Amino acid sequence: MSSGLLALLDDVASIAKVAAASIDDVAAQATKAGAKAAGVVIDDAAVTPRYVVGFTAKRELPIIAKITIGSLRNKLIFLLPAALLLSWLAPWAITPLLMIGGIYLCFEGTEKVLEAFFPHSEEKHGGADATEVIDPSRLENEKVQGAIRTDFILSAEIMAITLAAIPSTNVPTQALILAVVGIGITLGVYGVVAIIVKADDFGLTLASNDRGLLGLGSASRAFGRGIVTGMPYFLKVLAAVGTAAMIWVGGGILVHGLETFGYGAPAHLIEAAAEKAGHSAPAASGLVTFLISAAAAGIIGLAVGLLAIPVVQKVFGRFL
Repeated sequence: MSSGLLALLDDVASIAKVAAASIDDVAAQATKAGAKAAGVVIDDAAVTPRYVVGFTAKRELPIIAKITIGSLRNKLIFLLPAALLLSWLAPWAITPLLMIGGIYLCFEGTEKVLEAFFPHSEEKHGGADATEVIDPSRLENEKVQGAIRTDFILSAEIMAITLAAIPSTNVPTQALILAVVGIGITLGVYGVVAIIVKADDFGLTLASNDRGLLGLGSASRAFGRGIVTGMPYFLKVLAAVGTAAMIWVGGGILVHGLETFGYGAPAHLIEAAAEKAGHSAPAASGLVTFLISAAAAGIIGLAVGLLAIPVVQKVFGRFL
């Protein structure tokens, strides 16, 4: 009787160890896959704050909450099942679809670069928008729906990158990793967005508080003024980093996709150049190697984006 109980407990312990190892494996794979989607994540964080511009402070967090719920719905209800179905029925299509997403990232990022140097959209549409009176609730709904549509495209790329980064495994494990990455990235991104959006309000509160934070008085007020003054510059830097990340990640996806299809010359050339540059700076070899690789992928992404812009405008111009 006791030996049977000990055997049962031993089996339970073995199952628990396997389950723990599986959880650790899922966490490790989710972290690795999420890191590969970093460029899309940065752009998502950079783009989202613009959707609350023009609204009162009390509506900012509710708007972000609505976008967060829409993003989770995009990833978990629509994209996760679609990714699993694709992995089951047509795994060969994952790389081509990932490359199409890479071209989109290059196109979107390059278009933002051109817009920064040759602005035209705001000048073209600013006058009409300024004179039109729009119901605030309708405007909020339009902004939220627009943000969720943009998020769908970025979420699709995140899920595709994640799926491509997951080694061949069973469907439940794939689903769990996709869900962990999707939920983690969504909550992380929009949590950061909420902090960014409310930072200026926090700064104003500090700047106007006579007692200051923790009784620090003038130092606290100066810190608050610094936040208010610095936020516009921070948002510009964040937008620039997001744009660069889109182009770099898009170019990298295309390079690796070509390598998968047997055309590895660009990948090998970039790798050789990065390694040579890294060896020339032993003290910062890893950083230099990464920067050279990212810069090379960015150059390719920018070139692809410049080629994609006229094609997209000609083919889809009537719908844009």
